[in-house]
Amino acid sequence: MRGTMLYGPRDVRFEERPDPTIIEPTDAIIRISAACVCGSDLWPYRGIEPTTQPRPMGHEYCGMVEEVGSAVKNIKPGQFVVGSFFASDNTCPNCQFGYQSSCMHREGVGGAQSPVLRVPLADGTLVATPSVPSNDLIPSLLTTSDVLGTGWFAADAANVKPGSTVVVIGDGAVGLLGVLSARQRGAERIIAMSRHESRQKLAREFDATDVVAERGDEGVARIMDMTNGIGADSVLECVGTQEAMMQAIHSTRKGGYVSFVGVPHGVELNGEGLFFAHIHLHGGPATVRRYLPELIDLVWNGKINPGKVFDLELPMAQVAEGYRAMDERRAIKALLWP
Repeated sequence: MRGTMLYGPRDVRFEERPDPTIIEPTDAIIRISAACVCGSDLWPYRGIEPTTQPRPMGHEYCGMVEEVGSAVKNIKPGQFVVGSFFASDNTCPNCQFGYQSSCMHREGVGGAQSPVLRVPLADGTLVATPSVPSNDLIPSLLTTSDVLGTGWFAADAANVKPGSTVVVIGDGAVGLLGVLSARQRGAERIIAMSRHESRQKLAREFDATDVVAERGDEGVARIMDMTNGIGADSVLECVGTQEAMMQAIHSTRKGGYVSFVGVPHGVELNGEGLFFAHIHLHGGPATVRRYLPELIDLVWNGKINPGKVFDLELPMAQVAEGYRAMDERRAIKALLWP
């Protein structure tokens, strides 16, 4: 088969690779129905995260099960399934606490930007849909694999409750779906921080009540002004930079909650500053598997349409253009069809 490989900064190739096969008896092989380029893929693409050797790309996926290992009991060939970017057994103590992305036996899932994918720990990682979906549902189901699950985790970790005031920092796919997630969890006021008109429009489609274009100290000042000097109940940090983290902490009311779900790059917290901030701080790799059944149900029954975040659709052979478009902010998220 042909699959996506990253060789170095801005060097993405769609080239011949070995077909995935069952390695462990707990594996499954799925035929990809759709994949996409993730914002976190841009860190190695831009060279901020080093690439020492060519590596297969892609960790958001959904598709049809073609084959399962001898130890797989619950996932069957012919099912349409969605999985997370971390494989988990869903039985260890960490999984039982709801933190499958810190499973004691977790494995990273990579190589999804290709026609076929091997998924380890299939019974614990994959969730089947009620039946084979129509094509129009596939983009939204694909978001549950990562960006919607991450936005949902951000809202959950920030303790978003009915009637709360929420700030979302980051207008990529995760931030936009953080807006959607906050609304689903009952937030009354949702302030999306965005400087890009197309993303502001989509944030409002996902029920953001306000948009703030300022960043850094100016952004914090705007939030404090909008909240009568108190700050927000919950702030979702969906970027992963120092500026975004500081903006999140300083925009939160005393006793409020900050979640951080952007993979941190260069983020350092001052202990004394954090001590006197008087906030709850929680985040990490999103516990996507915990939420998959609920999110799939919401999509399946037409309650939400998170697939709107895909504003560029390409055949998988043109994956390099998808990376370029997202890198240049010409696209929020690129959807790849085999």
